[in-house]
Amino acid sequence: MTGPQQRSLRVGALRPNQLLHTYGVGSVADLPSLSVLTLGLAHWDLTHSAPVVEERLLAALRRRLGDQVESLRLPPHLPETSDPFADWTRVGVPVTLFPTWLRCSDTRCNRLAPVTSGLFELLSSPFQPDKARYVHSCRGNGPSRPTAVPARFVLACDNGHLDDFPWSYVAHKGTDPGPGHTLKLTERGSTGETTNIIINCECGAAQAMSQAIGKPAERNLPACRGRHPHLGTYDERCGAATRTLALGATNSWFAMQLRVISLPRAETPVDQVVADNWRDLGVLAGLNAEIAKQIMQSQVCWPELKPYGVDRAWEAIQRHAAAEGTDGPSHDDTDLHTPEWLAFTSGRTFELPDFTTRPEPVPAQHRDWLRDVVLVPRLREVAALYGFTRIDAPEWVVLDTPDRRRAPLTVGRPTWLPCAEMRGEGIFLRLAEDRIVEWEHRPEVKRREKMLTVAHDRWRASRNMDPNPHPGLRYVLLHTFAHVLIRELALECGYSAAGIRERIYPGTDDTSAAGILLYTSAPDSEGTLGGLVSLGRTDRLGALIERALEAARLCSSDPLCAEHDPRVHSRLSAAACHACLFAAETSCERGNHYLDRALLVDTLTDPGSGFFTA
Repeated sequence: MTGPQQRSLRVGALRPNQLLHTYGVGSVADLPSLSVLTLGLAHWDLTHSAPVVEERLLAALRRRLGDQVESLRLPPHLPETSDPFADWTRVGVPVTLFPTWLRCSDTRCNRLAPVTSGLFELLSSPFQPDKARYVHSCRGNGPSRPTAVPARFVLACDNGHLDDFPWSYVAHKGTDPGPGHTLKLTERGSTGETTNIIINCECGAAQAMSQAIGKPAERNLPACRGRHPHLGTYDERCGAATRTLALGATNSWFAMQLRVISLPRAETPVDQVVADNWRDLGVLAGLNAEIAKQIMQSQVCWPELKPYGVDRAWEAIQRHAAAEGTDGPSHDDTDLHTPEWLAFTSGRTFELPDFTTRPEPVPAQHRDWLRDVVLVPRLREVAALYGFTRIDAPEWVVLDTPDRRRAPLTVGRPTWLPCAEMRGEGIFLRLAEDRIVEWEHRPEVKRREKMLTVAHDRWRASRNMDPNPHPGLRYVLLHTFAHVLIRELALECGYSAAGIRERIYPGTDDTSAAGILLYTSAPDSEGTLGGLVSLGRTDRLGALIERALEAARLCSSDPLCAEHDPRVHSRLSAAACHACLFAAETSCERGNHYLDRALLVDTLTDPGSGFFTA
């Protein structure tokens, strides 16, 4: 942790995935006695940050942020040892205190002041970094001094800015009283309601926090100063309306990230390593063999090539150089799904460390609609963070989110981006295209499509969002099918439903597709344990699909769930609720939008529109 009146010290630990999903750049992390904010990329020390090779993801990010983005990197890390003073304790992600206003936790004191006031002292211990805390000396100077806790509220705007709450400004009803005023934050009763939380000043001014929330906030809060505390910058051009957020509110930070499944770029493992590191190895192709072999062993990627030996690695470099430029990608860099679809449906069996596939016979009872089943015992997923929003989540297709809403990770244009890599397993299912087309042309399905499209347009209009086409009935069908399977798989495979993710392949204007990938992954280098793949075998998958479809026919909230008309309240899902379809945020790629049981199976009120009509 660094910042005003703070020395560099270790205050806690986070998992690498949390730095992308929950506590990334610009977010506030609640530690036991501190609240800290993750600083921008310019503050990170990359000495112990390993680069990650994933060209498809890097190309998509360059299309969005510019060609100056050179690499993807893991968070800085050194293995822990028992020595609390070793180098590993000084390696990590930089954070700073936020909010910078603290309140004495002694109910007889309740003093509220910024940390720069000098009223609070930071106590820490290298042996217990999570015990770091600020204390107030209102009860003497002994070890029992009361903890100074972070102030409970902050300000934010929907342009991604975040600021300390203007305590003195609100207490004095929009005027600046100047220095020398002592503030206290007191609470009456035990309900925690904002009407019972009072900001008091020694001059007699007082204001309830309820006057800074909701409609009253429009006249009692100042305009946004455009502050990015993670960058240390202000944007005077903002001036947007501010909103009071409780510290730790889930809408204070939404990650904007892209994720891809790593795909094979060669036939053998050594060729795959060469292809992944061609940016570094390509310069060797035109050199003398002996010189090239010597230089090769000094490259950063040599530990990956070493198991194959110098000669095999050199032969792989020559093969790649000969094939360079003959089969480059023909798809849009921002289309991350089509290459994956083509790899899963190629009919080939891959045996690579990060992409292993095994075609499986389709269960006999489902051959009329299920074209292919592909087991994926090993896969690698790479996710990169390239921005974030506040107040409102980004568009579910994050590349469509306006730039004005995306808060930057660094001052200027980033040259690298933080990422996380996970390894796991999955099951890929490809539906029969002819059956999908036949279903899409049913009159009942067409009527359902019109209803969902109207609801979609109203939903966007109600939020002042730019018009955007509905993803289509095929997407809703595949998405709903994925959700019912996730629920059934979680009962059998040993992973929780929150640990199983989906990727939907509905096709594009140029590629016809209809498939889903259900997978689980973990940051461990060995991946997961095979419990999900085992359920994709022919002898188990058929019965599992039947149970999932049978469970979808009747919801415990029926008939209310089945009768739901999304046009009434401008919703994106129809016959769907927490009791039947909704999944965890970590599982669903669309935030539980675009779901409808009536398009999957016959429901109580809409027989005939389900793909799996009884």
